[in-house]
Amino acid sequence: MTQHRSELLMPAGNLRKLKVAILYGADAVYLGTPDMSLRTKSEFSLEEVIEGVEFCHAHGKRAYLTLNLFSHNKDIPKLDEYIDTVRKVKPDGLIIADPGVFQYVKTRAPELPLHISTQANICSWLSVDFWKDQGAELVVLAREVSYPELVEIREKCPDIKLEAFVHGAMCMTYSGRCLLSNFMAERGSNQGNCANSCRWNYSLKLRLKDGTREELTITEDNADLFEFLLEEGCRPGDLMTIEEDDRGSYILNSRDLCIMPKLDEYLKIGVDSLKVEGRGKSEYYAAVVARAYRMAIDDYFADPENWDPKPYMRELESVGNRGYTLAFHEGRLTNYAHDYEHTAPIAQWEYAGVVTEVTEDAFLIEAKNKLEAGDVMEFVSPSSRETVLLRVYDFERADNGKRLNVVHGGTKTTIRLPFALFDHEDVEDLKARFPVYSVMRKERPLTEEQWARIRFDKLTQGLEMKGQRNDKAYEKRRDTLVEEIGEGGTDRRFKTNRVGVEGCCGKGCNGCLIFWQDDQYAKAREILMKRKQGEQLSKSEATEFKLPKPA
Repeated sequence: MTQHRSELLMPAGNLRKLKVAILYGADAVYLGTPDMSLRTKSEFSLEEVIEGVEFCHAHGKRAYLTLNLFSHNKDIPKLDEYIDTVRKVKPDGLIIADPGVFQYVKTRAPELPLHISTQANICSWLSVDFWKDQGAELVVLAREVSYPELVEIREKCPDIKLEAFVHGAMCMTYSGRCLLSNFMAERGSNQGNCANSCRWNYSLKLRLKDGTREELTITEDNADLFEFLLEEGCRPGDLMTIEEDDRGSYILNSRDLCIMPKLDEYLKIGVDSLKVEGRGKSEYYAAVVARAYRMAIDDYFADPENWDPKPYMRELESVGNRGYTLAFHEGRLTNYAHDYEHTAPIAQWEYAGVVTEVTEDAFLIEAKNKLEAGDVMEFVSPSSRETVLLRVYDFERADNGKRLNVVHGGTKTTIRLPFALFDHEDVEDLKARFPVYSVMRKERPLTEEQWARIRFDKLTQGLEMKGQRNDKAYEKRRDTLVEEIGEGGTDRRFKTNRVGVEGCCGKGCNGCLIFWQDDQYAKAREILMKRKQGEQLSKSEATEFKLPKPA
């Protein structure tokens, strides 16, 4: 078994996301700018790129720039200026897809390490060997490469670095080479401008011979008259049902890639770089995903025999996702990799806020989603594995001291949380564990439809990971989800019991004033006084001390 350390490579959609990713454990980030790399969704200016690369280097980390367009004649005059700019930035690698661009940069800037993009669709050791001979330092393998293929590539190509995707959104077509986005929205998918057409809902239309178009409305009265099927030309008789509800059809929707359950296999063979997708995702995503993979990688190398993915999967489930899949890991997709019923990313937790300043006596926090009196905020540290829970009874505006019961997300409101609220924590330790850019999350209420989606996702993830099939269970959970979608309920509930600021939820949380003031919890408090801020009683302890059961 090799002890070669794999690099954790995170996306950087803007400067703050870059800093968050580095602080939360990334070994490297990849980034680009519209003017330099034709990544039209990038939020970087040239000055910010330089600052970002310098930030990475100051922390002993690496930064890679993207130039992975497929060039047209109009792009070539820009390359000389681009090369001059890159030399000033001094990145640790330049990611390229186009062979002509590769040769152009290699000739004019031989000192730049060149990486081959996933856009080059490298799926075999023969292609890896080719790029090694051209002078590439690293190749990013296509998402379609299976694990057995990856093992063979690693064995046959030991003298070049390999990079593989381990987490993020999956394209329904071939490694980002999608024509839907170009055709339907005139947005180039291979220039960082994908419109995500595969996530849209599609409805059926009927066009008459005179050129007019009508809605093809399916009602209870005529539903039994119709059935819509797809038949592929080379497979006559092999029919795929096309179903549509009142939201449309999501036949192109893929679940999100997550290799975490099999990450130890990648670490065992020495994959050089483990890549996470998501430059358009939030800084909360960058923080939590980097933290989860950082812990998983470090724990594997500390004790590979007892490595278990479960705690890291629980962490990854706290960020929005479309359900997780191993995708092409075993060599072929199953129906478990797709979700035809529901396309929105969801999670049981949501981004609550980010530390923007640490003063002598308080955290200043920019609210990211709606905060209400009684919410329990979980502080997620970039340096410590233990989180801190704090139940907040009202919110103080940092600019004018006004007290609020509700803070609305999207208003860029900054609140002040005095260290005095953390009555079980050492202030200096708090400051060290939660520097600027530390993120907070809170439990999110979901509709019954969303809870059904989460249960469905958990089932398919478990079946796929174990390599099992259970069509009966799959169909039962799927049908339950379809029923909830049909109900269209809007009522939301939390996973745990919530009673606002009026009572105890029964968890025995150190952040709950009601719990600490009520005489009936005296024995339980004696136990928690010796524990950390926000730590909760176990289920058995809660039963022993007769805490109220959650609803």
